[in-house]
Amino acid sequence: MTQTIAPRVRNLVLLLLAAACALLAGAGPASAHAAVTGSDPGQGAVVQEAPARISLTFSEQVALSDDSLRVLDPDGKRVDTAEPSNVSGTTYAVGLKPGLPDGTYTVAYQVVSADSHPVAGAYTFSIGAPSKTSASVSQQATDDGVVGWLYGTGRYVSYAGFIVMAGGAAFVLACWRRGSGVRPVQRFVVSGWLALTAATLALLLLRGSYTGSGKVADVFDLSLLGQVLETKTGAALVSRLLLLAAAALFISVLFGAYDKREDAQEKRDLTFGLAVGGVVVAAGLAASWAMSEHASVGLQASLSMPVDVIHLLAVAAWLGGLGALLVALYRAPADAPVDAAAVRRFSRVAFGSVLALIATGTYQSWRQLGSWSAFTDTRYGQLLLAKIALVVVLVGVAWISRRWTGRLVEAVSASAEREMARVGAGADASGGTDADASGEDRTGTSTGHDADEQPDPEPDDTEPDEAEPADTEPADAERAAQLARQRAARDTARQKQLRDSDPDRLGLRRSVLAEAGIAVVLLAVTTVLTQTEPGRTEQEAKAAASPSASASADAGASGALTLNMPFDTGGEDGKGIVTVDLDPARVGDNEMHVYVERPNGRAFDIPEVKVDFTLKAKDIGPLPVVPDHLATGHWSANGVQIPMAGDWQVDVTVRTSDIDEVTVSKNAQIG
Repeated sequence: MTQTIAPRVRNLVLLLLAAACALLAGAGPASAHAAVTGSDPGQGAVVQEAPARISLTFSEQVALSDDSLRVLDPDGKRVDTAEPSNVSGTTYAVGLKPGLPDGTYTVAYQVVSADSHPVAGAYTFSIGAPSKTSASVSQQATDDGVVGWLYGTGRYVSYAGFIVMAGGAAFVLACWRRGSGVRPVQRFVVSGWLALTAATLALLLLRGSYTGSGKVADVFDLSLLGQVLETKTGAALVSRLLLLAAAALFISVLFGAYDKREDAQEKRDLTFGLAVGGVVVAAGLAASWAMSEHASVGLQASLSMPVDVIHLLAVAAWLGGLGALLVALYRAPADAPVDAAAVRRFSRVAFGSVLALIATGTYQSWRQLGSWSAFTDTRYGQLLLAKIALVVVLVGVAWISRRWTGRLVEAVSASAEREMARVGAGADASGGTDADASGEDRTGTSTGHDADEQPDPEPDDTEPDEAEPADTEPADAERAAQLARQRAARDTARQKQLRDSDPDRLGLRRSVLAEAGIAVVLLAVTTVLTQTEPGRTEQEAKAAASPSASASADAGASGALTLNMPFDTGGEDGKGIVTVDLDPARVGDNEMHVYVERPNGRAFDIPEVKVDFTLKAKDIGPLPVVPDHLATGHWSANGVQIPMAGDWQVDVTVRTSDIDEVTVSKNAQIG
């Protein structure tokens, strides 16, 4: 039966690994986590005069370099000043050279979002009238290609290494302390440490090229490495390496002094110290992800980061402990098998981890999606649905494992009862024999008689002084070594046969193997998910992009100005789009209308909305305007004075409750 099971197990593992690799390979380039929500001039806009600068508004803050914002003329030559800057909030601008001729210009941007992912793209606008352009902008993002693939693989390996190391150590310390002396379990945990350390070093080297040129040749550029160390992501990776040094000390104690400690009180004290130290180190490692990725940006960052740490620790305790249990079930020696009590303790740990995952995952889903429609309308939501489905399947298989665990406990209990009964019966039989011996001494007489009748052993033919010649000694040594190898092989086969002979243990091994295979795919989906633009951001970008282009075109034709700005205050009913109409958008009196709509286009009221106009080039403003409420989602103000023409910054403050308020901005040419 063992021979038929092994190929099935091997094929199942290979199939699951292939599925994980296919998922990673077919995921495509990692989407940006910061999205362009507005631009001035807008995409496809036609302006009558050359602007002094171009500006882009992102959904979150980004990091700039001298080449982050480039403007190319119709011949493909740069016409910007190569000095991009942050003008306000999440709006960034770069100046243009004076006297630009009419034609179509290309704006290319390449920045790094606040959650560490590169953002790249391009669009065009025209001065005077559209024209042909020879400007060429690469459509391949820096996170695509070989470097991007290597960086994504490094992220997957780092997650897997953390889960194996932290979860495997937790399994030994909390569920099966005898496992600290089992060599396969030791190798399992140490391999997790090695994988996480190697992946972290690789990510540190790849980071500069990943967010810059995307060239393999730049991976070992020390100047880029120096720039990476000054960023938030670089600091997180260095912190992870320092914490891994502490983790190495923890592992050496767990598999060294802890296993050799025999005094019960000393072992309890050491267990407490290892538990506290292990939780601190594991939480610090988890925080190195939380402080540099999704959780550190957006709504309620101060709450989302500790929630993310708890989420990662729960994943490690469940999936890492599952891997350690699988190793123990398949590789532990027959004289020290994983006992039913350890499996039962892990079952309780896994159940608590699943509850923590449900709570933290629900919060993270709300934070990253923001609406039910984002589940199906965004790639992030679709991946999240796939992850939820895998978790449900994994929990179902875990329930089967719990049933096998119950059977294993019952079998062990029954076996213990039978052993006690056998020992008791043996004691009774021994007592009866002694009584008989003290009476008539029949047993002793018989035994002595048998002993007397035993034939003398045959004398040994070969005395030490009559041994074979010396030239046969190497052959004898080789024969002895061969016999030793055969005995070792027989012992190994006997141990394997003992492990496979228990049907309850075999069933548990199969179900745990299935759990581990699903966990491999689940980790792949999670890795891709962390590299995908959140659904909330994607929907905001779509809402801002589709109406703004047409509005900009209308503004150029009619003279009126329409600005669409998504907002999210974070509270209840805190998400929507505010639209500012300024007519005729010139120096002097203007009529302004403000509209507030939900993402689905339905108008709704909010407690307060106000508008400020600022002309930073002339140090004018902010000029406040408080419009009057006319109807549901509609405010208006007459006689809005614009004192001079220029590139005005329009700030709209939206308050949706007593405490939930946000200010969104966009630049516009007025006059």
